[in-house]
Amino acid sequence: MAIKLSQSLKQTQNLMMTPQLQQAIKLLTLTHLEMTNVIAEEMVDNPMLEEIDTDPADYNLEKLEMQNQEANTESFEQAPAVGGDDFDWNSYVDSYNSSSSSAPSMTSFDSEDTPNYENMVSQSLSLADHLEWQLRMEELTEEEMNIASLIIHNINDDGYLATSMEDLIAESKADRELCLDIQRMVQELDPVGCACETLVDCLLAQARIAEERSPLLERIIRDHLEDLKNRDHKKISKTIGVSESQIMASAELLKNFHPKPGRLISPQETHYVVPDIYVKEVGGEFAVQVNDEGIPRLKVSQLYQQMLKKGAAKDSSAEDDEASKYVQEKLNSALFLIKSIQRRQSTITKVAKAIVSQQQDFFKKGPKYLKPMVLKDVANEIGMHESTVSRVTTNKYMHTPIGLFELKYFFNTGVGGKNGSADISSEVLKIKIKALVENESPKRPLSDQKIAELLSRDGVEVARRTVAKYREMLDIDSSARRKAK
Repeated sequence: MAIKLSQSLKQTQNLMMTPQLQQAIKLLTLTHLEMTNVIAEEMVDNPMLEEIDTDPADYNLEKLEMQNQEANTESFEQAPAVGGDDFDWNSYVDSYNSSSSSAPSMTSFDSEDTPNYENMVSQSLSLADHLEWQLRMEELTEEEMNIASLIIHNINDDGYLATSMEDLIAESKADRELCLDIQRMVQELDPVGCACETLVDCLLAQARIAEERSPLLERIIRDHLEDLKNRDHKKISKTIGVSESQIMASAELLKNFHPKPGRLISPQETHYVVPDIYVKEVGGEFAVQVNDEGIPRLKVSQLYQQMLKKGAAKDSSAEDDEASKYVQEKLNSALFLIKSIQRRQSTITKVAKAIVSQQQDFFKKGPKYLKPMVLKDVANEIGMHESTVSRVTTNKYMHTPIGLFELKYFFNTGVGGKNGSADISSEVLKIKIKALVENESPKRPLSDQKIAELLSRDGVEVARRTVAKYREMLDIDSSARRKAK
């Protein structure tokens, strides 16, 4: 059997994800602070990059001119050519559910005599460091210390074991009872209750060493924590055989316990938000200004450019060719970075202007007037792909006359547009539901169906299940639970 072979040519186009293109796309998704850090690193790594030192007045004028320029190509799809009495369970848990501390004071001090704070305050100890420091004061054998260290380094920031104790016992290959004894020792360290696997065990560990030890409270924690959460004091009273007032008095003691004891020690990272866009009202119109603060204005080093010219003008050795090739690569990288930064700022400005243009009522009257808007709406207006708009809105913040908002906040699907009524954004629906619940009668809380009926009178047609969905997103209890409170 003869086999026939043939050759053919086929021409196709593919977008190659070069390192430069990846860098350009990455710049779009970075926050303002992250981008300034990336630029600083690039300036250290690339000798071709230098910072322009110009008069501030010239810089401001040039910045305004740059912001008014329109990009000629889509973002980064093609690489540019370069040369009380009740125990409130929810409040109890939620009060320890925050992962970050309050915002720091922005007060500044002009005095040069002010001591350096970093020289005065040592770094905060981690939870593991704090627990191990206490254990070193105990007379433990090497085996016991190894078991304790294994347990401690498997505790998460909340203070709970991230791995089951059974797995840790197996990993340690030590006697089971010895491991459990060490676990109980760790649980009694400060903060009390760490190294537990469940909330019940954590609260029991704290109850056992409380100044006012209460066998009744320990029994409630052990057998009726879910009933206490549901405020079913009558059921607990009937099962245990004590009065409801005694149950509530014991529950009051529980307020002194910490459901997440690890948070008392674990250093909390403070996240600073720097706006990428400023929106200001000028003469009744809203002006958009991109935040260039802290972003170095870059140029290509004249010294290295001259080196390239001299190398091209004379015959060179292999060593000179290698140096010239290195300088050329760094030149291309520098030019691409400068162009990428310009495009990033231009793209962010375009997206911000489109948001302001479509959400005029929001900026004039407040969040209640936020209109439904999706990525496609902005993409069509600025002539870019939806994925580009999505990258631009990631971790970007806009400072407005009515507050600071993440760009993603402005993108909401429309709801309530049935039977010819107008759509409203999901955020506005949340605001309306929250307002209705806040103004309801405590003795007669509104059901989801009733809320839906009240919304329909306001021109918002939504189903009862839709109300229930958004109520749960707002962490609002059902009408039955609100009435019990």
